[in-house]
This record gives sequence, C-alpha cells and structure tokens, in this order.
Amino acid sequence: MTSINHLLLVDPQNDFCDLPPDWQGRQPSGEPLLSALPVAGAHADMLRTAAFIEQASHLLQAITVTLDSHHRIDIAHPAFWQHADGSAVAPFTPITAAQVRFGTYAPRLPQDLPRTLAYLDALEARLRYTLMVWPVHCEIGSWGHNVHPAVRLAYNLWETAHQSSVYKVMKGSNPWTEHYSALQAEVPDPADPHTLLNTELLNRLNTADVLLVAGEASSHCVRATVHDIIDHWPGGRPERVILLTDAMSPVAGFESQHQEFLQHMSARGVRSMRCEEALVMLRKG
Repeated sequence: MTSINHLLLVDPQNDFCDLPPDWQGRQPSGEPLLSALPVAGAHADMLRTAAFIEQASHLLQAITVTLDSHHRIDIAHPAFWQHADGSAVAPFTPITAAQVRFGTYAPRLPQDLPRTLAYLDALEARLRYTLMVWPVHCEIGSWGHNVHPAVRLAYNLWETAHQSSVYKVMKGSNPWTEHYSALQAEVPDPADPHTLLNTELLNRLNTADVLLVAGEASSHCVRATVHDIIDHWPGGRPERVILLTDAMSPVAGFESQHQEFLQHMSARGVRSMRCEEALVMLRKG
C-alpha cells in the first residue's frame, strides 16, 4: 500500500517574506509593495520549500496551504487601538487586560471596551500569548495576502501533474480574536464556526502517514498549528509529523519561542528534518 505523504504549508505569504527588491510587487505609482511583517530568512525558506515540492512532487499525495486572512480593522491591528490621549498605538506593542483597565490603552470605539476586556481576559487565561498589535498584514485582497510566487508556481505544477487542487484554508477574518493556529482561533467565538476547532481540516490531515510541515512563522502560526494538531489529532502517533526546519523561521525577537517549540515537539515524538533529509526519507519509502 502506498504511503500517504501530505505537505502542510502554513501561511507562505508575501507579507511574511523578506523579499529582495526584484521579488516585490509594485504600486500603480511604481513604488514597491513592501512586505508588512517580513520574517528574516523567510524568502530563503520559501525557495527551499518550492524546490522541495518540485523534487518530491511524485511522492506527495496531498498539499494543504493555510492563509492568514485579515481585515484592516482587527483587535490585533493598530487601527483598533489608541492611547489614553487618543494618539495612535504603534505596531509591535503588547497589550494586557491590566493596561486596558488602567487606561493606558483603549479601543477607539468606547462601546468596544467590554468585549475587548472579555477577550483579553480569556486570551491571558490560556497562557499561550499576550495580545500583540501587529502591523496590518495579510489584508484580504492585497498583494501581501498572496502566496510567495515560487511556492505558488511549484504547487501549480504539482496540481497539473496530479490533476488535484491544493487544499486552501483561510483563517483570521474574525476581527475579535487572534488566529495563529490553522485549527482554531486563540479564543474561539461560539457564534462564529470559523473560529472553532476545524475538525474537517484535522480529519484531512489525519489521513497522512507522513505529515510534513513548513511555513511562517515558526514562533507563531506554525507553532500554534502544530501544537493543535498534536493535541487534537484523532489518530495520534505524533511521529508522523515532520517539521522541515530549514523551511520555517521565527519572528525577530521570538527566537526563544522557536527553540522551545522544536524542543517541546521533539519531546512529544515529532520529528525534525531539513528538506534534503526529508526528501531522502520519502524516496526510500
């Protein structure tokens, strides 16, 4: 029986890639379109990912791509927030419930305060993340939301060869909760099914004998996604998961979270390999 090898690409999008000038998009004025939240090393990660897809094409039975998909007004974007004096809150500002109660930060709309505090309280109770005000990124419909062009070309060729579409999963369009993991929002909203545990995706990934994982960033969306897979996978056997360590990088300043992620996953039975090592393993069957 043929082994089912499944590649999961977490958020391989332009806004997360440190693209060189000749890879950047252009405004109508001719000015470059710059990545909103570039991760150092991500462009090289995506080039290795594209090469891996091309070289392993006949050995991959399925590819899933997740897409961070946000609105401009979002609880984790600057436009939602203001200082006590009404001034703007800069990107990369962490915000806690205590700071909001003290009045250091506030949502721009006063009527949003109760729901904001309820969210922050619930988020902090989970002990995974503090709310971070990120630059507006992966805005739906934008150039930054698009998949890195080399990765898209590689999986387009795979689609033609296999006569099968890459399975795409959008996450993050609910403006009231962060959504790092492809499996569920940081604080699921019972009124929004898209924030709840994605059992359809979980079951789809569970059919894999080998699940290879790449993407950005290893400190956040890759990390949260893999944690949720291991915590909720119906079939268990975490050794089926292989992290392609040279196809993912952490957000600057969060390198310790990257290392903690790799160590914690290793302790739970998840394997880590470089793309070349994984290719050799797949060829051996």
